[in-house]
Amino acid sequence: MNSGDIWNIVLGVLSSAFSAVLAWSLQALLRRRRLERRRAFFGMHPGNEALLVVPRKAGSNDLDRIVAQSDVYALMELSALAHECGAQYAVKPANQIRQGIGDRAEFCIGGPVTNERTAAHLRLKLPGFTHHSEWETTKLNEFVVGGTDHYPREAGVADYVLLARIAVGTQRQPTFLVCGQTAVSNLAGVRHLARSYRELSHEFPADATFALLFKVLQPDNYGSDVVELVADVTRAAQQAPPPEAEAGPAAESALAAHSSHSAE
Repeated sequence: MNSGDIWNIVLGVLSSAFSAVLAWSLQALLRRRRLERRRAFFGMHPGNEALLVVPRKAGSNDLDRIVAQSDVYALMELSALAHECGAQYAVKPANQIRQGIGDRAEFCIGGPVTNERTAAHLRLKLPGFTHHSEWETTKLNEFVVGGTDHYPREAGVADYVLLARIAVGTQRQPTFLVCGQTAVSNLAGVRHLARSYRELSHEFPADATFALLFKVLQPDNYGSDVVELVADVTRAAQQAPPPEAEAGPAAESALAAHSSHSAE
C-alpha cells in the first residue's frame, strides 16, 4: 500500500467522523429547540415550579375530595411534562390554594363544579363560558358559550372539553384550563395539549389567550384517544353574555309568568 492509498483512507475516516459529528450536532440542536419551544409554550423552565390543581370527583363533597381515576392519570401526564421541561411541580387540591394568577405556570383540571380554582379563572377571564353539571339542580351536563351556543353531553357518544390558556403578559406565566364534562374528557384534553403544543404554539403567540372546544368521540369505546376540534371559542368566551342569555330558560319562564300575572 502506497502513501496515496493511506492518505485516502485517512481522509475517508476523517470525512465520516466529521459527518457523524455534524449529524449529531444538528439533531442535538433540533432537540434543544423543541425543548425550548415546549418550555416557552407551557411556561415551565428549569428552576421554576408549576402548579397542578386537583379537582374532586363529580358528585363527591368537599369533605371527601375524592379524585377520579382518569383525573389521576391526567395529573401523571402533566407531572411527566413538567419533568421533561426540567421544572418542579406542586400538586394541590383546588380548595387549598390562595394565590393570584400568573406567578407560576398553572394547570387546572376539571370544570367549575369540581374545581373551585377553575371557576374563579372562568369568572375572571372567560365569563362567556358556562358549565351546567348534571350534579346541579338542572340535571344537565352541557357547556354554554356566549349564552347562546349549547353543547350537551351525549353519554357514551360524545363528551366535550374546553382547552384554554390564560395569558397575563409576556413576563408572567400562563394558566391552562382543561375543563371537561367528565373525567375521561379531562384526560383527553391533557393528552391533546401535550401532543399538540407545537401546532398551538404556531397558531397562538406566547402572550395570547385562547379557548378551544373539542369533542371526545365514543368515550365508552375509545376512551380519551379520539378527539376532534369543534370550534375556537376564544372571543365568545372572553365576553360576558347579556343578562337575558345568562338567565336562561328558567328565568324566561318566570318572566313570562310574571307578565301574565300582571296582565290579570
